[in-house]
Amino acid sequence: MRARLEIDLSGLADNWRDLDGMSAANVETAAVVKANAYGLGAPEVVEALLGAGARTFFVALAEEGLALGELHDDCRVFVFSGYLEGDRDLIADNNLVPVLCSPDQVRRFFDDLPDHRFALQLDTGMNRLGIPDSWFISHRRQLLEARPELIVSHLACADEPDNSMNRRQLERFGVATQGVGVSRSLAATGGILLGSDYHFELCRPGIGIYGCLPFVAGRSVVNLNLPVVQVMEISPGDSVGYGATWRASDRRRIATVLSGYADGIFRHLGNTSCLYSGPVPCPVLGRISMDLITVDVSGLQAEPDYLQLLGPNQSVDSLAENASTIGYEVLTRLGRRYDRVYKFASGRTRIE
Repeated sequence: MRARLEIDLSGLADNWRDLDGMSAANVETAAVVKANAYGLGAPEVVEALLGAGARTFFVALAEEGLALGELHDDCRVFVFSGYLEGDRDLIADNNLVPVLCSPDQVRRFFDDLPDHRFALQLDTGMNRLGIPDSWFISHRRQLLEARPELIVSHLACADEPDNSMNRRQLERFGVATQGVGVSRSLAATGGILLGSDYHFELCRPGIGIYGCLPFVAGRSVVNLNLPVVQVMEISPGDSVGYGATWRASDRRRIATVLSGYADGIFRHLGNTSCLYSGPVPCPVLGRISMDLITVDVSGLQAEPDYLQLLGPNQSVDSLAENASTIGYEVLTRLGRRYDRVYKFASGRTRIE
């Protein structure tokens, strides 16, 4: 009996379709599937997105491009980290498209793979990755003669619609790329929600596909159920867990569930969070340990077989807020020891 992570690929595909529908018909919608599709399983997620109509995908590393499963002949896979030392054969042999993000990468790539497909990333103010827009402008003719497939930049504050930096970056990107005759991409999920000015020729949603903020209309796509391995009664004055950080003031029934920080559950959620039995919240008592969590089930009529960490009563984003983090981290920390149950639009179920 192991923890069970259910992934609704039908809902995930619907989220992509909804985001796709927010831009004009002549704007392509890609999908970001880096970090093993945000922890949910890249081959399965890509299969669902292909069925929904996606044909362009973004990963962070060249190695991730090899893990996407079987793609259609008309698909493209862009690599955000660009052209790193040792990437030559991976990119050349698998027709990956590096998103070159520094002048040094541009020079090295043009020397090593002069006839290979590529894209460019411009830094328009985030100062994380990207060719300075001033360098791009000064070398624009030579770069465009090499025929990049795409020019991208990344918004630093897209999840804050009123932040003036969004408009400043939009203007810088527009000035640098005006008249390039190449597809451009500025908008991830947050940028899509900012409106059509930010969409250009290609949008690339990531977190919104997986049902998380800032896409508030997105469908939740994960349920995580943790198996109960023991229920015991404790007396007033008894403590629970390492460090005896919680002590009972009256008689309590305590369930021990089989999961912990080795499975990506934040250790500091002990004594501050809940698991759920249906709609009934069951407080976590004591510290979360590597493999086990202790939970107060005194309010339940019967001993549960499972308690739910993620689902209708506790979303990825609400758990993230309780953990003082963001949904991205909750998803990408999901552990390897879960039984993963994939539910496809066809009704087919796959268990990994």
